Amino acid sequence: MTTHPYDRLTPDMIIDAVESAGYLSDARLLALNSYENRVYQVGIEDSTPLIAKFYRPERWSEAQILEEHRFSLELQDAEISVVAPMVNDQGATLHTFEGFQFALFLRRGGYPPELDNLDNMLVLGRTLGRIHAVGRAGQFKVRHSLSVQRMLSDSRALLLETFIPRDLVPAYESLTADLEQQVRSVFSEVQPEDFIRIHGDCHVGNILWRDNTAHFVDFDDCCAAPAMQDLWMFLNGERHDRQLQLSELVEGYSEFCDFDPRQIRWIETLRTLRLIHYAAWLGRRWEDPAFPRSFTWFNTERYWADHILELREQMSALQEEPLQLL
Repeated sequence: MTTHPYDRLTPDMIIDAVESAGYLSDARLLALNSYENRVYQVGIEDSTPLIAKFYRPERWSEAQILEEHRFSLELQDAEISVVAPMVNDQGATLHTFEGFQFALFLRRGGYPPELDNLDNMLVLGRTLGRIHAVGRAGQFKVRHSLSVQRMLSDSRALLLETFIPRDLVPAYESLTADLEQQVRSVFSEVQPEDFIRIHGDCHVGNILWRDNTAHFVDFDDCCAAPAMQDLWMFLNGERHDRQLQLSELVEGYSEFCDFDPRQIRWIETLRTLRLIHYAAWLGRRWEDPAFPRSFTWFNTERYWADHILELREQMSALQEEPLQLL
């Protein structure tokens, strides 16, 4: 029977880890919806609960995690609404217990923003503009940079080797080869100066909306990438809807940070990278028991057939004219 490193992370170990950081737990424990890492709400005696995030073993180096923490603290110091790790009396944000690296966060309430509300898009744009203004002011030294090789080429190779059903291999191999050619052609326009420090995983699940404010959480995927990588995932619906949403985002964004209209052309390219990388991410994590339990639809014949259909539709999207600001 195979074991996974997280199998050792028992409730007692979680509480012991938090107490090793100087807090007395009342033993109340609630697992939150997190799969890449393990995240728990931990009750604290005579105080509000804390959020404990246990980083996936061997994914990030200590230096990479600390660089994530410094970025989110830099944003917090600029009075931007992000949820940054707590800093102890010794100035530390990252703790170690029984081989696990973990960080503690104050609990914040909120709910996902409604993306069909254009006023919300304006607020999201303003917040991202402020985040990116800080992001432009420095550089990552050890965090990843977004790349076609890592997100598409390596992901494609893994899926072809291990996951794509044999009878679907020819269709997937041919289609993704064509997609890679299209993506690399567009990505050749991206210049070194286009890479700034960004959140890297901007979807509604990583935003707590409260009092007309967007609180950004989970900087686990922060990286160096074009600004558009943090904007495009908020766009949904028909073309006209997406143009309205983009226009509101950019209006708010431009109040705090210059927006480069060249990057509108990169939206479908970035979406293509995420579609293929997401499937490979699930594949890479399939040995973690939490993934088959939570993603029961993955790695079935139906899933791969639908995935190929989605990629065909994405090929068509790559041929369309870029969105326009209204």
